Amino acid sequence: MSSQTQQAPAPAAAGQGSHHYVFTLDLPGRMSSTWYGTITPATGASRHDVFIALRNQISDQHPELSTGNVVFFSLEPNRL
Repeated sequence: MSSQTQQAPAPAAAGQGSHHYVFTLDLPGRMSSTWYGTITPATGASRHDVFIALRNQISDQHPELSTGNVVFFSLEPNRL
C-alpha cells in the first residue's frame, strides 16, 4: 500500500493529500487486494487520470495483479 502526493492548490489535512482513495483488485479464485491512501492530483487531472495512475502504480509494484479485475474504486475529497 502506498500513497502518492503531488503539489496542487487544494488545501489538505496536515501531511495528507487532497483526496482519499480506495482501490480493490480481484484475481478470481486466487486473491483480492485493497489499497487505500491519499493523493493530491495534478492541477487539471480528471478522476480517470487518477484511476489510471493508481492502477499503473499498483501493477508496477504487484505485476501479478496487472490483469486483476477492478471491483471497487472510490476517490473523494479528503475532508469531512
